[in-house]
Formats: sequence, C-alpha cells, structure tokens
Amino acid sequence: MDLGLDGRTALVTGGGGRIGGEDCRILAAEGAEVVALDVNLGAAENVVEEIEADGGTAHAVECDLTDRADVEDTIAALEAETGGIDVLVNNAGMVDARDRIEEFDDEIWDRDISVNLTGAYNVTRAVYPNMKERGWGRIINMSSMAGWQGGFGQASYAATKAALIGFGKTLALEGAQHGVTSNIIAPSIVVGQLADLPIDQLETVDEHFARIAKATPMRRLGTEADVANLVAYLASEQADYITGQVVGVTGGIDLFSF
Repeated sequence: MDLGLDGRTALVTGGGGRIGGEDCRILAAEGAEVVALDVNLGAAENVVEEIEADGGTAHAVECDLTDRADVEDTIAALEAETGGIDVLVNNAGMVDARDRIEEFDDEIWDRDISVNLTGAYNVTRAVYPNMKERGWGRIINMSSMAGWQGGFGQASYAATKAALIGFGKTLALEGAQHGVTSNIIAPSIVVGQLADLPIDQLETVDEHFARIAKATPMRRLGTEADVANLVAYLASEQADYITGQVVGVTGGIDLFSF
C-alpha cells in the first residue's frame, strides 16, 4: 500500500528517543522528509545518520519544547525551509516518575506537565495554523495505557497522558473542516528486542516485564516498530477519514480476560 507520504514533511518530537527514533525511521522509509526534533541534539543526529544511510531525508533539530519562544522560532524556520509541516507527532515525554501521591515530588510534577503536556501544546499551536491554511495536516499524540487506566506511582505521567487524549480529540474537532486530522496512540509497555524473548527467558532479565507479558493475551510486550507502523498509517493519505480516535497498541492487555 502506498501511504502517500512522498513529498510530505513530518516532525517528530523526542525524535532522538527509542519510539520517536523509530517513528522517524519508518516515516522516512515511507518517503517523508523527517525532522527529528529533540532537546538532545546528539541523539537526534544519530537517528538522522541512520535514515540518511538508508537513503532517506532527515534533519536533526535541537529545541526545548518547554521554551515557547524557542518552539515558535524553530517552527518558523522549519516552515520557511520546508514549506510547512504536514505531519506532527507529539512523542516527547518524561516517564521516569515513580512515587505514590503522598510522596510525589512537586518539581517532578511541574516538569512532567511542562514537557509532556505543555510541550505538545506549544509545538502544536505553532504548527497548526499553516496546516489549516494549506488544508492538510496530520497530528498524532502519543498517549499511553496509563492515560486510559492510570498507572500506580505515575501520577504525573498518567495525568499528562490522559490530558493528551482530550487535547487530541479537541484538535480533531477543530481541524475536521480544514483537512487536519488528529488521533491518539496509547501503547502498552514497549521494550524493543526484549519483546522477542519467551516469557521464561524474560523472567531472568526483568520480572516486572515478564509479569506484564503474562497478563497480555498475545503473551509478548511491544516493540517500537509496533507503534511506529501505526504512526505512519495515521500520518498517511489512507487515514483521511480517521480522526479523534484513541488507538491502543497493547497486545490486548486492556481486554478483560480470565
């Protein structure tokens, strides 16, 4: 299937990370010109080098999503260079907070709101007007199963990921008559090559991961490619009539099972 991404420009925030990097690689493989945007320029450059080695087109851009002026200046420069951002993947986020609410660090809460939620707002607000003016755009917010169902010890992460669902649905309503779709992806745990291990072997590596795999009907954890393939489809011409949807990439762990 031709996803129709040739000639499109896709911006992935957190493009130097595991999931964001795979988003960049798969979007580039489908023909998009990719911008890997990250506060860690070196990580983004590594992803771009891989894409270019495979014959794709990509750019590494350093930007602090929590700095609204930096975001606005960065997007203005990118739009001048590329003609406009066609696809925005709000992927950047912090996921390291682990404390019960009575012990939660206020600074970590503020940091996660700033990066996970306000960062997505800042870049979307900068990108959206040009999408609307040109009558075509794809916005994809990376939420999480924690945004659907909560996460023990993850107050800030779960709250921001839930907020991204509401944010994405609102964008879908506002963009619907202007050719701009907005959808939300909610992955379960994503562990890269560890997903290939049988559960008995996974137990020797990480008991927590093994417990989640046992609870997953497909009996394995997710990979970055599981998420990125869906990103590419939702970014495509083929997904023209899909908007405002929350799509789980979960192996069925969100299903009730005996």
